[in-house]
Formats: sequence, structure tokens, C-alpha cells
Amino acid sequence: MTANTMKPRKRAITPAEILPMETYAQERKALRADVVALKRRRRVEVGPVCTFHFESYQTTWHQVHEMLFIERGGDAQIEDELRAFNPLIPKGDELVATIMFEIDDPVRRAETLLRLGGVEHRMLVTISGEAIRGVPEGDVERTKTDGKTSSVHFVHFRFTPAQIAKFARPGAAVMVGSDHPDYTHMAGLPDSVRSALAEDFDLAPGD
Repeated sequence: MTANTMKPRKRAITPAEILPMETYAQERKALRADVVALKRRRRVEVGPVCTFHFESYQTTWHQVHEMLFIERGGDAQIEDELRAFNPLIPKGDELVATIMFEIDDPVRRAETLLRLGGVEHRMLVTISGEAIRGVPEGDVERTKTDGKTSSVHFVHFRFTPAQIAKFARPGAAVMVGSDHPDYTHMAGLPDSVRSALAEDFDLAPGD
């Protein structure tokens, strides 16, 4: 398989792409329905309490608008939201995941997160057994000095051109998960999810 054409994708949200809040309010219901359907094709449950949500331009664009709509910070808020969310848009050679540990019971949640210190450094994607280790977003330290980690992590998985070609091949055996000693769980990507995520890459492999 060899590389052929480059498929341009939007890699950042600009202020010009932010809708007026009056317009967003009118279209919000339909936009939310669209993004829910999109996210369904970009999520994978890993083990009993962890979910990988793979971000895109569309998911972050929607989240920025939701923050602006809810907090009503006006134009002054836009720059802060773009600074926070633009790094989560894949840049053409990576996948970016928001990884959430979802535990309803607060006592069990605190106990679990205390055992999972550093888990953000133990996330990986494998393609036919070849591991691509995630790199946490460097905005804040997600594991505290007491060893307790956050319930939400933002992780980048950076690929070589050869790895992109393998990932984009129909039927490729792709898994995502964690090799943290206290959370050793992996999950296979359904081919429909793998295919949706392959569109995040600029480099489109050809036969």
C-alpha cells in the first residue's frame, strides 16, 4: 500500500467560524442531534468504567459553542475557549481522545482514581499488535501528588505514515486501551469506528 493524495481537514476553529449565539440557539437542537450521531461512531468502551471519545473538528466546534451558549461570556470568552479546545482537533498525523472514567458512586470513584495514578501515560492504540503509546495533553497535571488521577484525560496518539496506512486498511485489527497495572483492559475497534477515525488523517493510503 502506498501513499497517494492528501485529504485536507480543518485543524483549528477560527473566531470567524463561531456562530452568533442567537443563531446557535435557533439551530441547537438539530446541531446536537447531529453531533450525538457523530460521537456514537467515534467512541469505544474499554473495560468496565472507561470510555474513549475520539475528538474531531466537528466535536470540538460543537463543544466550544456549548460552552459559549451556557456561560454567556460573549466575545471575551471566545479566545479562551479556542485556546482550550483547538489542541484537541487532530492535526493530520494523530488521533486525539478524551478518555473518561465514569463511576457513579463517589466513594468507589475516589478509591478507583487513587489506584490509577499515571494512567494517562499508559494509554495505547495497537495495530496488528504494534503499539502506539498516547501522550497526554500538557495543559495541567492530571495526576496529583497524592497519586489520585483525574476522571477525564486528553490524550494524543501520533502515527507514522506507515502506521496510518495500516490503520486505514479495511478490516485492520485495531485495539485501544490501557496497560496500567490496575487497569489492563483493551477493546477492539469495530470496523465502522476505525473507518470513521481514519478520516482524521491527512495522508490517505491507496492500494
